[in-house]
Amino acid sequence: MQHEVTDADTAVTVGSGDVPVLATPRLIAWLEAATVRAAASFTGSGQTTVGTAVRVRHLRATPVGGRVEVSAEASASVAGGRLTFAVQAVDGSGRLVATGEIDRAVVDRQQFLARTADPAAGR
Repeated sequence: MQHEVTDADTAVTVGSGDVPVLATPRLIAWLEAATVRAAASFTGSGQTTVGTAVRVRHLRATPVGGRVEVSAEASASVAGGRLTFAVQAVDGSGRLVATGEIDRAVVDRQQFLARTADPAAGR
């Protein structure tokens, strides 16, 4: 997945800093979106995945107008419905922008939504 950094993606705009470069929270959102796409092959009918952990190092600033390509690859097999993805972001010149891991859990969509609608059901 490739993204172009816009003013809406900057640390200034999202409130995570005061410089006009790609915000870490936006970068993490892009990386997480890549894991959602990569997780699709691990889910069956009525299932989805939800994020459970993010471990990302943001290594390089990307200015407005810069391009960032994000990717996610399953780094471990499904263990108890848990998936771990190796994620990375690379800028338009091929330099590493971020690297890390994001975990997702495979859940039944309806059961998950029912638990979130009734907080007592999750106990």
